[in-house]
Amino acid sequence: MTDGSGATSHHGVVPGMASPRGRFPHVRVVGELIFVSGTSSRRPDNTIVGASVDAMGVTDLDIRAQTRAVIENIRDILRSVGAELTDLVQVTSYLVSMNDFGGYNDVYAEYFDQTGPTRTTVAVHQLPHPHLLIEIQAVGRRRP
Repeated sequence: MTDGSGATSHHGVVPGMASPRGRFPHVRVVGELIFVSGTSSRRPDNTIVGASVDAMGVTDLDIRAQTRAVIENIRDILRSVGAELTDLVQVTSYLVSMNDFGGYNDVYAEYFDQTGPTRTTVAVHQLPHPHLLIEIQAVGRRRP
């Protein structure tokens, strides 16, 4: 498929990943650019990594576990188009609470350093499920 300019374009839903909650792909490749849709810690069975509810209904949400799962989900999406986390050039992270910034930042640093992608982190009012603390969208580049 071409994107109209003659460059190769690819997009789609990645098998084995949680289905998008809307009519959009996990990933779209246009020319040399890879665009990854906002990704959460949701599993294919719609459970959420880093979220648990005990028998009394007490909810425990773990920003570190969710951040790790989001980055690993993005890694898996990138691999579906022949790329890796090292191919990312820009990420935008959405946190429900900036109180989670420290834990998110610590886990992020396990994957990236100052030579990694540029990053913007913003607080949002809410995400599509009340147990989600973070969502990340990303842009990468195809290897020459």
